[in-house]
This record gives sequence, structure tokens and C-alpha cells, in this order.
Amino acid sequence: MPIVTNIEDLRLLARRKIPRAIFEYVDRGSYDEISYRANSEDLKAIRFRQRVLIDADNRSLAATMLGEKVAMPVAIAPTGLTGLVHGDGEMLAARAAEKAGIRFTLSTMSICSIEDIRSAISGPFWFQLYVFRDRGFSEQVIARARAAGCTALFLTVDLPLRGQRHADIKNGLEVPPKLTLRNAFDIISKPAWTFGVLMGRRKSFGNIDAYLKEKRGVWAAGAWANDNFDASLSWKDVGWIRGLWPGKLVLKGVLDVEDAKKAADLGADAIVVSNHGGRQLDGAPSTIAALPRIAESVGDRIEVLFDGGIRSGQDVLKALALGARGCLIGRAFLYGLAAMGEAGVAKALSLIAEELRVSMALTGVRSIDEIGRDILFDDHGGRRAM
Repeated sequence: MPIVTNIEDLRLLARRKIPRAIFEYVDRGSYDEISYRANSEDLKAIRFRQRVLIDADNRSLAATMLGEKVAMPVAIAPTGLTGLVHGDGEMLAARAAEKAGIRFTLSTMSICSIEDIRSAISGPFWFQLYVFRDRGFSEQVIARARAAGCTALFLTVDLPLRGQRHADIKNGLEVPPKLTLRNAFDIISKPAWTFGVLMGRRKSFGNIDAYLKEKRGVWAAGAWANDNFDASLSWKDVGWIRGLWPGKLVLKGVLDVEDAKKAADLGADAIVVSNHGGRQLDGAPSTIAALPRIAESVGDRIEVLFDGGIRSGQDVLKALALGARGCLIGRAFLYGLAAMGEAGVAKALSLIAEELRVSMALTGVRSIDEIGRDILFDDHGGRRAM
């Protein structure tokens, strides 16, 4: 087994373990991938102030996200098709998150269902909602999330229509799928992945199948979802969902200050500053570039969370310094899942936690509450705050 020291090591392992179509579904962005690349590049451009001779013993990563105590200010983001990255992938990731003392967020477009996650772990988890034209689906799935004890609902607001992802089209990962000699051979050449997925509890979108009440298969359920994305989704729907959901309500996909203010005005408990991992509007700003202005504008009224480009504990630290209360990771945990299953997710989380712990010491802070912009290097050129 190769020695794994960072998330990139897990990524390289993942690329060897799973079919190209699935790997590139995880690994790539939309259109020219400008925003996808900017998420990571802009995070890397930020520099820290190195501090010395400051007692950094007894450091703590403990934090609060959405009113819940967690071992570090990181949660697993909702990601679709996770059960095709690895058999029972959502359940495995939820178990790893619970063991690490953090929260797992289940996607509407998961393979494992809400009820599967409830059976896999004992503690709370969060659920992410896509609102389709068929509003009956939203009502049913919200009721199921409540029954399962989910404590927060993440409403994704940046996908009224699906941005084009060139790699998915070229790989035949469409609705309906296109089987080519290349991707057929690729699947055959990954017997461990194939066996794991075939032995998984579900082979289709569990949450959608439960609503349709028919065994249609992953591609038929995916076609239903694709045909039901609702371009008419608007701010009035936030009020409707607020009426259905008594727990924490989070709007995921906010990049603009005015939208952040509207979210606070409408009673959302939190927002996620996100550009959907660079998979929607290409040319939108990186999330770390948008974060400071949003946090300054509404951070005293609403909890500001962050995702996009996080591959290390240092990335988490930079986002916290610029105003985020916590971070969500998507690709980082998926690489671990593809590489080593539940153990790979646990490894990704431990890598992030340890790098965050070390970087806090070297910037002179001992607790999450002490993190602020003063830990970032100011070169008098505006680099500190992007």
C-alpha cells in the first residue's frame, strides 16, 4: 500500500481504482473549468504570518457548526452518485464522519437513501435538497429527513439548470448513458470497483426511487431528476421550505452579497459560500474570493459556511481566517472513498485535521475561536483579504 501523506496521494490512488467516467465526474468542472481551477489556485495564493515563541501547546480543533458541537470545523459536503464511487459509499462516509466527530451531509442525488444512512450511524446527520418541479417530491423527502432525525436542511440554490460538464459528455455519463468500447473496457478492467458497487445495498438513486415507488434503475431515476430540475425556483420557495422544515435551514450556493442579505432576511440560519465546486457557472469568482465580503456583510446575522477547493487543513484555516464558521469538503473525501473505502475517508479527515492542528501552532493560535485575519500575511498589496 502506498504511503499517503496528503489528499493528492488519495486522488492519484482513486484515479487508478475507479472507472474514468466516475473519476472525472468527481474530478472535473464545467465548461472551460475557470472557476474550478480558481477555487484551488486562489486558496494557494494566500499566505500566512508565521509566528514564533507563542505557547501553542494544548491546541483544540473543537468547534460549533449550525449549533452542534463538532471535533473540528469541517463537515462532509453533499455529493451525488457517491454510492457509485464506492459501493455503499454514502454509508461508509457517514460512518467515517461520525467516528471523526463531524457531520455528514446526504445529497438528494445519493445512491443510498436517507433511511440507509439512519441505519448506518447513531448520531445526527444533515440532508441536502434539490427542489424539482414536482413539489410533492420535496414535501415527501423533507418529511423523511425529519423522521430520520436530520438536524439541518441544505437547500441548493445554484442549480436551476445543470451546467455542461464536457468530460461527462465525452465519457458517456449522460442521461441516458452512452456505452462506448472505451468505457465498457474501463469498467471491466476495474473488477474490485465493479464487485463493490454490485454488492452495494442500492444500485439507483435511493431517495428518488422511494418517491417514484418503482424499480426504474439508476439511469431512469436520473432521467426523471434531470427532466424535473426547476428553472422557476425563486426566493418565494425559500419561505415555503422554511414552513416545512423546523430545523436549521442552510442555503447552499451563495456567491453574492445581495443574495446573502436576502437569505438572512428570509430567516435562513446559514449560507454556504459555494460555486458548486466549479461545476455550474464557469467564470464565477472562486469561493475564497467571494467569502470575505459576504462574511463582513452578514456574518453577524447568519452563519457563513464555505466550500470549494479545500484539499488541506491549511485551506480550512485560510477560510476560517476570512470569515467562515466552518467548511464543507467534497472532492477531498471522495478521493479517499474511491481509494480505500471508509478507511480512505477516515484518512482524508485525519490528514486535514492534523495539518490544521500544525498550522494553527505555527500561526500562533490554540483554538478555533482565536482564528482571524491577523494570521494572514499582509504584503501591502491586498493579498491578505483577497
